[in-house]
Amino acid sequence: MERFVRAWTGQDPNPDDYSNIQFWSNPERSGWLMKQGDYIKNWRRRWFVLKQGKLLWFKDNSVLSSSIPRGVIPVDNCLTVKGAEDILNKPFAFELSTSQDTMYFIADSEKEKEEWINSIGRSIVQHSRSVTDSEVVDYDSKR
Repeated sequence: MERFVRAWTGQDPNPDDYSNIQFWSNPERSGWLMKQGDYIKNWRRRWFVLKQGKLLWFKDNSVLSSSIPRGVIPVDNCLTVKGAEDILNKPFAFELSTSQDTMYFIADSEKEKEEWINSIGRSIVQHSRSVTDSEVVDYDSKR
């Protein structure tokens, strides 16, 4: 029943968003974060995996090749990742923003929050569409 409700409300991610990613193996970063629900705005603890420019989350940390993510955020759509304690009035909070939406997360510690912000920030830069390979200038070869 839960699966039907998630599909009906559009919460199930499109398999094309994660089909080429071995999210169960050697993630760039993984760990527990609190995430606010999309419709019911309560906080839930989810296992997050950052890999190949995608931030995926699961209900628990036993992620296998057969696991289906509960959600996927392509980081190349993200504009900023930054602390949000002052917005949420909660310690260790941070936000991830796209041009359409802002999602909030809460880490277990200041160190975890900073590590997630740094990891997601690096991934945003690596996978950003703002600079394509054809636009990259190799200044060393110009000399």
